[in-house]
Amino acid sequence: MSELSKSEDQRITKTKDEQIKQIDISDIKPNPYQPRKTFDENHLNDLADSIKQYGILQPIVLRKTVQGYYIVVGERRFRASKIAGLKYVSAIIKDLTDEDMMELAVIENLQREDLNAIEEAESYQRLMTDLKITQQEVAKRLSKSRPYIANMLRLLHLPKKIADMVKDGRLTSAHGRTLLAIKDEQQMLRLAKRVVKEKWSVRYLENHVNELKNVSSKSETDKVDITKPKFIKQQERQLREQYGTKVDISIKKSVGKISFEFDSQEDFVRIIEQLNRRYGK
Repeated sequence: MSELSKSEDQRITKTKDEQIKQIDISDIKPNPYQPRKTFDENHLNDLADSIKQYGILQPIVLRKTVQGYYIVVGERRFRASKIAGLKYVSAIIKDLTDEDMMELAVIENLQREDLNAIEEAESYQRLMTDLKITQQEVAKRLSKSRPYIANMLRLLHLPKKIADMVKDGRLTSAHGRTLLAIKDEQQMLRLAKRVVKEKWSVRYLENHVNELKNVSSKSETDKVDITKPKFIKQQERQLREQYGTKVDISIKKSVGKISFEFDSQEDFVRIIEQLNRRYGK
């Protein structure tokens, strides 16, 4: 059994001495450390219908304080019970610390895969900040590798508009991390929009970003290219960004040629379709 599973068993599993109690739903408050910011209304309504028919099959876990009861595990069931019109809910009362509540809220959501990548990253950052622990300690507590935690935390450096694309699933976390290699925020945003619109794979985006970095590096080391006029190089850059591939423009004896690079039939078809949409049928 993983350390994550063991820690959950030790802290929230019902013991022989504990009883399932019926708690007034108006006395229950959400977990202030809940990392999940949004709850799917359709899923909650479906769960509410099930609760109306069968009741709550698994009690929620609460912590009792002087301010009332706080949810430790089971916020979806709590919200659905309110929709279903329940006055009381079945619950197990646990003696837990703020640290326990924070950690268990993250664990529950990770096990259910309920968090989007940004919420997951924010939950790791909050654990580090509030509990004053390192990435290595977060990784150990949640049975994750330290590189995994570090990679997720990198997503918090994304501009808000791109982070929102990751939150709602238009971009994957891998897309987001790849885009971080682009230092110019406006260029990053333009590229992110293209990825969404044209449904780029992560591999394709990686290749494109590497191409942009190579071009940038070359321009730094070779400021003057006497073989091509400046306006030709500008057009090459614009076309490369527009079509997502290397573009070469050459002029010999007053005859010009534009070449598009592709590395697969799928890539070839993508470029042709873009050209047709812009200039063709």
